[in-house]
Amino acid sequence: MCELARVSRAGYYRSLATEEPGREEMETRAAIQQIAIEHKRRYGYRRVTFELRARGFAVNHKRVVRLMREDNLLAIGRRRFVLTTDSRHRFKVHLNLAARMELTGIDQLWVADITYIRLGGEFVYLAIVLDRFSRRALGWSLDRTLAARLPLSALRQAIAERQPAPGLVHHSDCGVQYACREYGELLEAHGIVPSMSRRANPYDNAVCESFMKTLKYEEIHCNRYDSLEELAAHMDEFIGEYYNHQRLHSALGYQTPARFEAALPRQNGRSAGLAATETMSFSGHREIYRSDVLVESGELMGSSPSHRHDESPTGYSPASCSPAELASASPASSDSEAQAVESQ
Repeated sequence: MCELARVSRAGYYRSLATEEPGREEMETRAAIQQIAIEHKRRYGYRRVTFELRARGFAVNHKRVVRLMREDNLLAIGRRRFVLTTDSRHRFKVHLNLAARMELTGIDQLWVADITYIRLGGEFVYLAIVLDRFSRRALGWSLDRTLAARLPLSALRQAIAERQPAPGLVHHSDCGVQYACREYGELLEAHGIVPSMSRRANPYDNAVCESFMKTLKYEEIHCNRYDSLEELAAHMDEFIGEYYNHQRLHSALGYQTPARFEAALPRQNGRSAGLAATETMSFSGHREIYRSDVLVESGELMGSSPSHRHDESPTGYSPASCSPAELASASPASSDSEAQAVESQ
């Protein structure tokens, strides 16, 4: 557009800031979001400022810092050394149980995540809770902040919808919203076992990532929303009606999540998935602890453990794990192995 009008891009944005300051602000914030995503949040405000100027935006670094801080996009600083325990963390970081679960039905594993959505004049945030087995969206919530009340509202909706039996595993990242005391108390009150991915290991939450992509490509990017209330109405329609009851899911044999759950065999008037919570297993859990025991005894010194690096109990303090998690993740073994595990 600037080439056709024979004006500079910087001049265009200067005039836009004068005539429509709200629109110019959103254009700048959207460009910052795009740059942060392109560089995987490695860029600090200085590099983002230079990149914006190269794209024709007339901004200074102070404004960029303010906008990045408001949108939680400031780059994560490096630590001088990597901690091997979670003792300096304010909240508990629980074991990653989802990676080795073998699911046989619904309400065995729930996955949760948060994403941002751009409206006409602001950014808002969406929290979602999905059933990992059926891909059904159980709870969702919208808010203008990333406070703990956002995922708490989504979790309460999911619990009210399903009334899960004790033993359900809830998997998320280790962000402060999911690790905070209020969220942990709600999980504990309903007998739900927390599970968390480690940093830079998002693969166990890929179902949530896929859902967010579907939501944005098929709903968010196809419409324009001017208010949070308007977006909330569309979210209820898209998630509650279209995604759960009408949209065919390739991973479910091209069935809708609701139809897939309805087709599950029933036992004593309940879905087989609901009754299967007590029999779900964790594949490879013996190898997790056996490798640590052998390393302690010197038998595997110099060799790599057979488990994934984000699941080793030696990487995080056992104090951050509840007894129920340890009981479900570690098998009964010999006395010498049990003593070695306890020493960890």
